[in-house]
Amino acid sequence: MKLNQKIRILREQNLLTQEEMADKMNMSLNGYARIERGETKLHLDKLEKIAKIFDMDIIELITTDNNNIFLINENSQLSSNYYNNSPNIENEKLKLIIIHKDELLKQKEKEIQKLEEIIALLKDKLVQ
Repeated sequence: MKLNQKIRILREQNLLTQEEMADKMNMSLNGYARIERGETKLHLDKLEKIAKIFDMDIIELITTDNNNIFLINENSQLSSNYYNNSPNIENEKLKLIIIHKDELLKQKEKEIQKLEEIIALLKDKLVQ
């Protein structure tokens, strides 16, 4: 696997868009997209930024391992991507999923609370 492909996969695993990566690296979207397409050479400063974004060592980033397993399954109702690359990356991905789930639960609780307030107000109006 080429480095540009690895960077794209890492970005997808971390649920980041190209625009978010470009912002984190203080560069244009087109400039970052060229990195993922392999159209530009990566210098040490950019490699260090990318490694820092993915919370990994630069050596781990530039090391290409051909023992990767990929499962990409998409249909109209479900979409799943599975990349077996590094246990650390998988752990980070799972942590992000849990954080997102917790945020959704908090949002749901807030919505329930607001609906209960609306119900109470409507009951008060009916009583009057």
